[in-house]
Amino acid sequence: MGRLNRPGLSLALAVAVGLIAYVWLQGLPSQGPKLTLTPVVASVLNDAGTPASGAVRPDVVVVIFTDYQCAICKRTDPALGRLLARDPGVQVLWKDWPIRGPASDFAARVALAAHRQGRYVQVHDALMAARGQLTPARITDIAHQAGADPARLAADLQQHARAIDEQLGRHRLQAFSLGLQGTPAYLVGPYLIQGGLDDRALAAAVRKARRAGPPK
Repeated sequence: MGRLNRPGLSLALAVAVGLIAYVWLQGLPSQGPKLTLTPVVASVLNDAGTPASGAVRPDVVVVIFTDYQCAICKRTDPALGRLLARDPGVQVLWKDWPIRGPASDFAARVALAAHRQGRYVQVHDALMAARGQLTPARITDIAHQAGADPARLAADLQQHARAIDEQLGRHRLQAFSLGLQGTPAYLVGPYLIQGGLDDRALAAAVRKARRAGPPK
């Protein structure tokens, strides 16, 4: 009886291994082209409303397109904070690109509203660290716990709704213009990379970008 079941078992194991490999490959970064300073790239780098962290006069700019309900984003996002902590020459530009439904959209709006009171990174980090389903009430609570003033956050969400709409619209247009297929996606110096970067891969990308210089 056991011998008769072995072909079926082998097939099931092969399918399972194939699925695991497929999921793993989806998380690997796709090395894209070296970009020049086209109007699209200039719009990505010079969008005054985009939250920024790190060096004021950087020698490497890392742009990250991200979504708060993206599992790979959540797994790899802490590497950006560690990069900023150890490399004083790097600046990170945070591009909220909510592509996973209403909760993603509301989370991005809350983060950009928190940016008005200087709490973007704290709220961003807290939302990325959150596990489980995001709802509007939970998103707001996470922002409050991350230090965003509740009254000002509510006021900024309302008063700056149009500006936040326009900001998210620019991020969306920039992502489409770069040909991005999803989140996370990075522009590290002149190099476009799609897929999550862990500490080692991110550091290697920064070293490569530093040698190449900014997009020209």
